Amino acid sequence: MKLQTGEKKFIGRVMLASAALVGMLAFTGTQRTFADSDDGCQHRIVKADHRLHEAVEHHGWDSKQADHWRHELHEAREHCWAERHRWWDEDGHRWHSDRDWDDHDHDRH
Repeated sequence: MKLQTGEKKFIGRVMLASAALVGMLAFTGTQRTFADSDDGCQHRIVKADHRLHEAVEHHGWDSKQADHWRHELHEAREHCWAERHRWWDEDGHRWHSDRDWDDHDHDRH
């Protein structure tokens, strides 16, 4: 069976489109799996850490806003520890598998 030039182009385009679709589906599934496995722990700690830094910058070290975000950071770390037995160190950019955080680590200037 001999294929015409037009048929070869059509089959090539179909194969290319199929490969692109399979690739997109593979990456979509991987991202969802990663997000589900993290349970938002890292995001929650990063957010609380960032808000604490902002509160300190705008209101001072001893402000009620800074105290609030220190508490939220502590709660986020506790949540991750209870759920996953690990917590994210935003300043060190790494996961810790020991419950060794310091609730006053942001109190130093």
